[in-house]
Formats: sequence, structure tokens, C-alpha cells
Amino acid sequence: MQELIAGIHAHTTFSDGAGTHAELAQAAMKAGLDVLITTDHNVLVQGMDGYLQKGRRKMLLLAAEEIHDPTRQPGGNHMLMLGANRELAKFASDPQELIKQAKSANGLSFIAHPNDIALPHANEKAFPWTDWQISGFSGIELWNQLSEFKDRSSSRLKALFHVLFPNFYTLGPTPATLALWDQLLLSKPHPVVAIAGVDAHATKHHLGPFSRKVFPYEWHFKSLRTHLMTPKKLTGDLNADREMIWDALRKGHAFCAYDLPHPSNGFRFTCNTEDGLFWMGDTVSARSGLTFQARLPIRTHLRLIKDGKIIKEHHDREVLTHISKEPGIYRVEAYIDYHNRHRGWIFSNPIYATP
Repeated sequence: MQELIAGIHAHTTFSDGAGTHAELAQAAMKAGLDVLITTDHNVLVQGMDGYLQKGRRKMLLLAAEEIHDPTRQPGGNHMLMLGANRELAKFASDPQELIKQAKSANGLSFIAHPNDIALPHANEKAFPWTDWQISGFSGIELWNQLSEFKDRSSSRLKALFHVLFPNFYTLGPTPATLALWDQLLLSKPHPVVAIAGVDAHATKHHLGPFSRKVFPYEWHFKSLRTHLMTPKKLTGDLNADREMIWDALRKGHAFCAYDLPHPSNGFRFTCNTEDGLFWMGDTVSARSGLTFQARLPIRTHLRLIKDGKIIKEHHDREVLTHISKEPGIYRVEAYIDYHNRHRGWIFSNPIYATP
């Protein structure tokens, strides 16, 4: 399997972002992304998909959509619609119908910032997801960078500090969102894929004669990423590469990572059985035994989670191995020290072990 680094959930001038698609693509290229997925509000911008090439490096831009009902009070219930072949915003008022239409359009539906809170001192409203009767959605944004800023900025002074020094506020998915994901994994009859979303806008704010771009695109794209495991690198065939990206997300062949402290490239979480080798997102049979292995690019803090509970934990290790015959939902978390804090680094999608 190959590894592609994706930046997901970014806004352009077609909605409330400060940059054009071309400017975002340039920032993504500088940040080292292989794939950038833009998600403007309630508009699927057609004709933007394509490559940016620099020397031997190429970066694939894919335009998708963030859909919500603008008449809903209070606001919320935002869904990222990836890979749909038509505009679906007209179904925003009925989330279950939206998911149904997404499937018929070969699209993927990810619940955006599910536990988003308000930040009154920064004039930011809350946009959480509230309709949990739905089913059939592809997954959730386990880690949303803008939502985490709101969650960590409990005072005006903290918010200002995080705007000026953004590398200090990222600690990982909030405990509430991690608990929500584990609950969904155990309760839903279908896989729930986790992705990381930067929710980038790069808005410029003014204070008298001073102005500052809050969280520039390039900073977002260097920090919180979704790493995809794919059969091959980008080929240059737009249709084939696009479907390969959507397929990796559909299968959960991915992990979320905060790459500023140290690049997470090379992380692997697999399961070996008599039927072969399986990856994040795969379903395996536990009938003849399971050998799980998580491998990090450097030595640090590593956890193996089964059905929402820690079953094995190592400190200052690169490899974790676990042998079992127990069915369950297995996933990995890794933590790293950065700027004098112990921070979330890698959160894998699960391997589903059935009886």
C-alpha cells in the first residue's frame, strides 16, 4: 500500500474562505500535501478538479461541498459531501434523505464538527450535529481544527494567544468526540470512518490600523492531515486518481495525524490472520486468531483501543503487538510531546474483528 497525505475541509471565495482554488492549491503544494479537498458551503464548484505540478511533484485538487440548512435555528447539522457527482444542497433540510441522495450520487457523507461549541467572545456561533437518528453516513470529522480552537479558547485572552501562536492549542480530538466515535462504532450496523478536517478559511481580521490573517491555509495544511492508504501513488489519470481517493475514504483506509510535531508518514496499523494481511478499515475474522501490529516512525506513547477501552499501552516504543482471538473494534492512538505538552499525534481508523 502507498501513502497519500490529504488536507480535507477548506473553504474558498465561493463561500466564506479568503482564497481562490488556485491560491489554496499553491498553499497545499508548499505544505507538502498530495491531495486537497475543498468544501464550500452549499455549492459544488464544478470544473476545479485537477493537478498542480512542480518538478516531479504533483498535487491533486478535488472540489467537494459542506452542506447545511441555512434556515435551521439554531445552526448546525453540517455534512461534508465528498465525491458526489451532482449538487445535493437542496436536500439539506432532511439529513437522512441527504445521505440517501449522496449514496445514489456515489458520494460520501461525513458529519462535520459534531460537537462544535459557541465562542461568544470571538463572535463564533455553535454548529454541532444534533440529529443522531440518522444511519448510513460514511463517517465523522473526528478532529476539526477550528472546533478545537473554539474548545480550547475559553477566554478572550486564550483566544488571542491561540490566534498569535496557533501551534500551542492543538492537543487532539476532544474527549467528547472520541467518546462519541466509540459509541457510534459500537452502535451503528455500518463502519464509521474518522477523518481530520482543518476547516480552513484564512480570514483576515482588523483591529484599528492592524490586520492579521487568522490561521493561514498553509499552516492548516502542514498541521492536521488525513493520511490515506492507496494501492498506488497518483498516476496523473484524473478519473482513476479521484476514484482511488474516494475509495480509500469509503473503506476507512486512513488515519488522522497532527504532523507539526513530527511527520507521521510511515505509521502502519495492520492485522495478520490466516486469511492474509488486513489494514485500517478492513473487517477480519477472529476465528483462527489475530495478530495486530502498530508501527510508529519514532518512539513515543502508543495505545491499542478495543471497543472504546485501552487494552495495551506502551511508552517510548515504536512498535505495539497484540495477539488475540477476541472479536471487537480495534484502533490505535499515539501521543507526542511538543511545546511542553503531551499532545495527540495519530488516531487510526479501526480494524473490525468479527466472530
